Amino acid sequence: MNRLKIIKNCIKCNSCGDVIESFSRHDFKYCSCHRVAVDGGLDYLRRCFTDSSDDYEELSITENDSKNDDNSA
Repeated sequence: MNRLKIIKNCIKCNSCGDVIESFSRHDFKYCSCHRVAVDGGLDYLRRCFTDSSDDYEELSITENDSKNDDNSA
C-alpha cells in the first residue's frame, strides 16, 4: 500500500491572502483573519475553515511513499 508523504503542509487564505504553514505535529496556525487554519506538520493534513473549503487554496506538496509497501506476503 502506498502512503502519502507530506513534503510541505501549507495553505493560502482566500480572504486575507496569508500563506500559513504547519511545520510539526500539533503546530496549529490560523491566518490573520482567523477564517482558516492549518495543522499537522509533516504527519497529517488538517484544515479548518469558517464557511467552506473554498475559503483557502491548497499549497501543500505531497508524494507517494512506496518505501512503506508491505511485500512480505
